[in-house]
Amino acid sequence: MADVLIVGGGIIGLLVAKELLEQGAKVTLLEQGQPGQEASWAGGGIVSPLYPWTYSEPVTALASWAQAAYPQLVAELNAATGLDPELNLCGLLMLEPPNQAEMEAWARARGKNLGLWAPEQIQQREPDLATTFSGGVWWPHIGNVRNPRLLQSLLLHLQRQPEFELHCQEQVEEFTAQPSGAVSVLTLSGNRFSAAQVAVCAGAWAGRLLQPLAASIQVQPVRGQMLVYAPRRKLLNSIVLHNGRYLIPRLDGRIVAGSTLEHTEFHKSSTREARQELVAMATGLVPALAKEAVEAQWAGLRPGSPHGIPFIGRVPGWDNLFVNAGHYRNGLVLAPASARLMRDLLLGQEPIVDPVPYDPLTPRPSADMF
Repeated sequence: MADVLIVGGGIIGLLVAKELLEQGAKVTLLEQGQPGQEASWAGGGIVSPLYPWTYSEPVTALASWAQAAYPQLVAELNAATGLDPELNLCGLLMLEPPNQAEMEAWARARGKNLGLWAPEQIQQREPDLATTFSGGVWWPHIGNVRNPRLLQSLLLHLQRQPEFELHCQEQVEEFTAQPSGAVSVLTLSGNRFSAAQVAVCAGAWAGRLLQPLAASIQVQPVRGQMLVYAPRRKLLNSIVLHNGRYLIPRLDGRIVAGSTLEHTEFHKSSTREARQELVAMATGLVPALAKEAVEAQWAGLRPGSPHGIPFIGRVPGWDNLFVNAGHYRNGLVLAPASARLMRDLLLGQEPIVDPVPYDPLTPRPSADMF
């Protein structure tokens, strides 16, 4: 029997597995499809909340810890597997951001370095950007990770660990507390797995799994659609953010454009309307992209949660059933910190941050999906 059984093989579940294995635990992971193929794969990989000063302190605490951890995580996985997750510390250029005074006060209070740029500085950094913007804010410490490669590298690393067991195409149907204190998990295929502890890291599906057990765990799917270009020459040096949408430069010159926010339940198909919106946004920011073809379009389901604060902790009414889900737009951003906090709670170690704000029983500041 495993020490810990993890439900869900996205970035959260995979990193929780890595953390536990490094502490000597025996880990089994159940994935309803294939690992790393849902929101973790579909996102843009920006290693920061988009407008960080608008988020609550619990999100900021996890984001700060995770941003500091990403370079070491990427270097470690690259060295272990030879598959580079391609962390690109390219900086982020925020065009005409809202509530600039609030933003500056937030940055000063946290020692965040930023630059207030005039149009001339913007054009010097990004000569292919449209010249219609009155100014911008430069965040030099923000980068992006190529999330599909991160997931591939992480999975490869885990599969080489002797105490790791992966079961794909196993959709969880039921949790049962055993007299011994262990938790039994029944899947749709009729297979039953048991572990001393179970951690539900099922992203947008976590709410549907846990709602019958704990009404306080409110996680809902929110669709996001993306595009990628493969331009014939390099057109972008930095992440560019404007009006909530962004362009992300990959190290090979590709440009990822995103993203929509759509409440469509579990419908994950991409649409023509979203394609038109994202093309208009991308070509409005970088006019030269109008001469480039869209290489691909896709969609994913984010795990929306009240106020965007993830649920991390013990499921109410259970001793050994835990949850780590509801990261909304910040799954990749928060993943290293979220996984470490989950490890701390499962193993009874000193937590890296105060765990109370993430506990499923802690009221959120609002019920809004943020």
